Amino acid sequence: MNAHPEMDSIEVMQVKLGVLRQEHRDLDEAIHMMETSGRSDQLRLRRLKKQKLMLKDQIARIEDILTPDIIA
Repeated sequence: MNAHPEMDSIEVMQVKLGVLRQEHRDLDEAIHMMETSGRSDQLRLRRLKKQKLMLKDQIARIEDILTPDIIA
């Protein structure tokens, strides 16, 4: 057992952040391919864009937790 449980939490959030960023990149690539193919399913495209936006929000929340506020 780790003597610093908050370290475990930070490490877990960093791993989660990496996974979310990869998912976001994958969705971005899939959306780009659908848009450039000329045969895109608009409903599916909207769903993918919404999913990508939700991932972006999750990424921002985790980054806010991991990045301490700096008071100038």
